[in-house]
Amino acid sequence: MAKRDYYEVLGVSRTATQAELKKAFYKLAKQYHPDTHPGDKEAEAKFKEANEAYQVLSDDEKRAQYDQLGPEAFEQATQGGGGPQGNPFGGFGGAGMEDIFDMFFGGQGRSRGSGAAGPQRGGDLRFDLEISFEEAAFGVEKEINIYREETCDHCHGSGAEPGSKVETCSECHGSGSVRYTQNTMFGQMVSERVCPKCHGEGRIVSQPCKECRGKGTAKKSKRLKVKIPAGVDNGSRLRVAGDGEAGRQGGPSGDLYVYLFVRPHKFFERDGTTVLCEVPINIVQASLGAEIKVPTLDGQVTMKVPEGTQPGKVLRLKGKGIPSLRTKKRGDQLVTIKVVVPTHLNQRQKEALQAFEKTAGDDINPEQKSFLNKVKDFFK
Repeated sequence: MAKRDYYEVLGVSRTATQAELKKAFYKLAKQYHPDTHPGDKEAEAKFKEANEAYQVLSDDEKRAQYDQLGPEAFEQATQGGGGPQGNPFGGFGGAGMEDIFDMFFGGQGRSRGSGAAGPQRGGDLRFDLEISFEEAAFGVEKEINIYREETCDHCHGSGAEPGSKVETCSECHGSGSVRYTQNTMFGQMVSERVCPKCHGEGRIVSQPCKECRGKGTAKKSKRLKVKIPAGVDNGSRLRVAGDGEAGRQGGPSGDLYVYLFVRPHKFFERDGTTVLCEVPINIVQASLGAEIKVPTLDGQVTMKVPEGTQPGKVLRLKGKGIPSLRTKKRGDQLVTIKVVVPTHLNQRQKEALQAFEKTAGDDINPEQKSFLNKVKDFFK
């Protein structure tokens, strides 16, 4: 069953701020929490669904991936125990339990806008690329243009204007998080949250970079060469490591995923590593046999049609198919014979066929003779 859009689940727009996301989730969590609806499976399912949506959208990196790839990108990660499909408190990462306590006991909620201090991996990117049937079969190198976040050239990723002062945060002492103690009905709870002063950065920038406005990255266009291996099929996905969004504070870049879409061929079709095609011949060639020209991915080849070939007969051309991605061995080409019956015969041609019919007698169509005998036996 297809997942609902996470923004739709929380009832917010795709441009919602973190504060709006949190407010929407808390409202749904209070409405459908299992403790207030014991035994209500529908309420429990809605609570888990809201939990799952908030888990992804409250994390900037996951939200960027979701906006590019949709909910299916998180389907495997959210199944089983410890996630939104298991323990309903397990989908908040390290701060999930504290957020639940904050919801019901009035604590300060964790800000997720910037994440923890330290290097952060850049987001992954998706690029859809259309290629020809032949390019999919034999491989090709393509040049593509992508638009992505790259390290700012002006501040070199620091987020600070060159020459300006960068200080360690006095609130969290550079850790990016602070510890809080709360008294609850369960006793004293100690929680760790993103530092409210530096928003998890662990430092205070006195003068943000004027080019990237303190982000450390900027949107840029870049041309890349992507090598497509022989044997890929429609829907294949290629991973280009390190060519996604730039990381922050020295973190690694994300990856680029190239999704391949193969244009239909006007003559060939494909079944795994096997190439399929249909070739028309006339009744004389089918009856007497012939050598005919057949197109393949390697160009035209001569193929022998046996005497007495029937319509629909499948002939094989060894090694004329698609290379296997794993073994590189090529499959075969299967040629289906189509016998074309002539139309608009002139008088001389008709007389020749009539003469042939007289000399052949019942042997002209033994299957028809057998069929007529069966009909006679049926009506006896």
